[in-house]
Amino acid sequence: MAYQKLQAGRALAVIKNNSINIPNVGGPTVSGTTDGTTANKLVDSGAAFTSHLVGYIVYNTSDDTVARVTAVDSATQLTLSADIMATGENYTLYADDNPGCVLYAGSGGNIRVLTTGNDDVTFVGVAPGAFIPVQVKRVFASGTGPSDIVALW
Repeated sequence: MAYQKLQAGRALAVIKNNSINIPNVGGPTVSGTTDGTTANKLVDSGAAFTSHLVGYIVYNTSDDTVARVTAVDSATQLTLSADIMATGENYTLYADDNPGCVLYAGSGGNIRVLTTGNDDVTFVGVAPGAFIPVQVKRVFASGTGPSDIVALW
């Protein structure tokens, strides 16, 4: 009898969003702490931001919010798609090239995802502690109940 064997080497707490994918934790990252507050900006005077960061995903790891880099204003300031950063908050920038991950649901409920094949699917009644062995690139905020979802690669 065949069985599924799941062995993950990387993991990331998922921040649900209707338009931003789960980032690629295996790719290059940039991390730091903001030292300025400007609406829809990420300001870090110790950073060395470059133009290749446009399109990257920003995880605010202090309050679990997410946005996308829409412009590099300077080596120390990025423009974001949402106002998620304030002075003293930690962030990590990830590439938006997730090859697909499986999910772990810490609590139960419905989970709406976008698969790597671009299928919008809702898994109804996912049990607490269950794995979803489907290659996923986004967990939607709308249609998803659990907030303790972990992406695994």
